[in-house]
Amino acid sequence: MMKSAASRGRPYRSELRQRQAAQTRRRVVEAAVEIFSLQGYQATTFAQLAERAGVSVETVQKHGPKSALLQAAVEMASFGVEGENDFFDSEAGRSVLAAQNPDELAAAVGQAILAINAPSAGAWTALAGAAQGDPELRSHHLQMLGLIRAQVDAVLRWVDGRGWLRQDVSHDELVEAICVITSVESYVRFVELDGKTPEEYRAFVTRAMRETVLAP
Repeated sequence: MMKSAASRGRPYRSELRQRQAAQTRRRVVEAAVEIFSLQGYQATTFAQLAERAGVSVETVQKHGPKSALLQAAVEMASFGVEGENDFFDSEAGRSVLAAQNPDELAAAVGQAILAINAPSAGAWTALAGAAQGDPELRSHHLQMLGLIRAQVDAVLRWVDGRGWLRQDVSHDELVEAICVITSVESYVRFVELDGKTPEEYRAFVTRAMRETVLAP
């Protein structure tokens, strides 16, 4: 039986609405990255987010609450997409997998961590600050710290499988060392507080990775 023209058009209109909704969501979250990074969580309003995203306040509220937007902002700033992400599935992770020796690996990690921490520092700092007075955000902050640790653990197990991991220090200690070296807080201290350049930070992470974690 032949479908009517209206029936044939419905899937297209549905896909168009989905694309438009996704584009609106991305504008709202990108606005959240910018505004939260500039002025923190408490001072940010739905009106400011709406103006920056070019949508109505009601549209922003539909994508809220504000705590959820901050969570999404951290994810978006870190990896360019929302939700939990496997480091090895990211462009940065693929560059690590392509390393052919410990020196290349250390350089790839340095570049990857700069690419993650530089754009996410503001939103992450807003989350860490707001988490002190908001149980929901504190829970999310702790969850993200746990996910980061799990990702570092997976990377170091891959490194160990290549025979590049030092063996005179326990695996857990090496994981903790990398969590500290590559943390957003270390980036903020190094670049924003101490005035080092992003390139100096990248070189620091590369050197610390090579000297602290990898076999001679």
